[in-house]
Amino acid sequence: MIRDLKKLSNSEYDIIIIGGGMFGSAALWEAAHRGLSACLVERGDFCEATSANHFKMVHGGIRYIQHGDLVRLRESSVERSAFLRIAPHLVTPLPILIPTYGHLMKGKEVLRTGMFLYDSLTLGRNIGIKDKNRKIPSCYSISKNEVLNLYPGVKKENLTGGAIFHDAQMYNPPRLVLSFIKSAVNLGADAANYLEAKELIIKNNKCSGVRVKDKLSDEVFEINGKLVLSTLGPWAANFLQASGIQLDYKPSFSRDTAFVLKRKTNTNIGLATTIRTKDVDAVIDRGGRHLFIVPWIDRDILMIGVWHIVWDKTEDKVFVTEQEIEEFLQEVNEAYPDLKLNIDDISLVNTGLTLFGETTPGSKRMSFGKRSLLLDHSIDNKIDGVISLIGVRATMGRGMAEKAINLASVKLNKKIKKSQSKYLPLAGGEFSSFDSLISDIKKGLGSAQNNSAVSLGHNYGTCFKEVIEYGKDNPELLKTITGSNVLKAEIMYIAKNEMAMKLKDAVLRRTDLGTAGYPGKEAITECADIMAETLNWDDSKKQKEINEVESYYHLKGSIKSYSQKYEYADQEEGLK
Repeated sequence: MIRDLKKLSNSEYDIIIIGGGMFGSAALWEAAHRGLSACLVERGDFCEATSANHFKMVHGGIRYIQHGDLVRLRESSVERSAFLRIAPHLVTPLPILIPTYGHLMKGKEVLRTGMFLYDSLTLGRNIGIKDKNRKIPSCYSISKNEVLNLYPGVKKENLTGGAIFHDAQMYNPPRLVLSFIKSAVNLGADAANYLEAKELIIKNNKCSGVRVKDKLSDEVFEINGKLVLSTLGPWAANFLQASGIQLDYKPSFSRDTAFVLKRKTNTNIGLATTIRTKDVDAVIDRGGRHLFIVPWIDRDILMIGVWHIVWDKTEDKVFVTEQEIEEFLQEVNEAYPDLKLNIDDISLVNTGLTLFGETTPGSKRMSFGKRSLLLDHSIDNKIDGVISLIGVRATMGRGMAEKAINLASVKLNKKIKKSQSKYLPLAGGEFSSFDSLISDIKKGLGSAQNNSAVSLGHNYGTCFKEVIEYGKDNPELLKTITGSNVLKAEIMYIAKNEMAMKLKDAVLRRTDLGTAGYPGKEAITECADIMAETLNWDDSKKQKEINEVESYYHLKGSIKSYSQKYEYADQEEGLK
């Protein structure tokens, strides 16, 4: 992955994609493997915003049983299966327990019926999944005693047992986005981060490209293309308006918030427990909306989510106040008192904006799960050559990208290959057994760093060989960064091969170093030393990069995660 701005300015593409999150990256891969010349531009780093800061779930659609929405159920199951096939290193099945109470709506009988229906509607969910450990099992019931052995703190009054279903979990969402982009680049597509699309180039109601600004050098230039696909999420309306395109209505967004905890877990099974917040779309009401307490697989960490609030403020400053966090922790502790959580237990707050239903801001009765928007602006605004995809939930990224590129081919009047993105492995995903992959990595590393094998397997898959190759000439690079399982070779690899332009790209997204909380001053400095040597930073630049990372943990979501006392910004701003 080379950030070649000269090539971008001197080329004409079939399609220019704006936005480097899950939907944009999947669209780049979709365009590339189907034969379109394509490029992607992202104003920050790839997968920097909502696509990174969510609950990491790949939903199979079981909750749509309550909604009576079988179309969304099927779509979700298909997309979950696709991720398990194409990125088996980054997406893993996650078992989740739902306790049952009495014999009415929360009882075993109703839940068993719902889960039997769900299994029946998703019979093909494991077709083409090679690794047996990546297949989604059927739902099953467990006894009251088994429930209490797993989660002794669940409410015991009228407890009759529980049912376990499987969803899936992303190990590291930015690595999944990078896998889409790397796969596309391998087929000739172009991509650049820190390149902001300022406005569309429109003449005579026809778009011919995008005017962009390099945020690293302030250079402004144009990229020419026959078609532009915007995948900007909550930023779509304002960007289009700057180019003279007015949406009929501005979509509403939810601020989704999830927490990474310092608590360790002794089970690989998550827990779904109800909270006060209601889902007004549910046809079958089993009480409040489910809160999920889940292990972050292979990280020995707990996560809790998701908390939703309709967001009526600017999309450029998404924050959570201390008071809001305290209120949510109170709701969590009511749902599962044995956790006894307080604000010191939180190591990181993940929050971002996702497309939402039409609900009054601040409402406790929420309208969830609306469909993604795919807009052809030649129909809606009489501007040809512009499509907008405003996605809902990362799970739908691949499927909506396929639909967007199908529309693009029609707009371009160009016959393209049939989509294979449900089945083609992404970069790193070309293996049939994750356990065998880990064995190969351990052989490659030798006994000294076997503790790094699992994280290497997840983050790079079969590309791990490219990472450890750096250690052949310099064995020091096969040592780990202080307090982590991250090899020093990973830092050099991502700087040279994955367009990590800034220190925070390495710490927050491309490695495990800081994705679950503050990694420590020493670790950040070691990482900065390698980045500086690889990218030729002087001492001033290196210190600036260190300060930027430290500032992230101090101001954006880390609650008292290190010895320095956490100081909140103005209470109205909270966590920026």
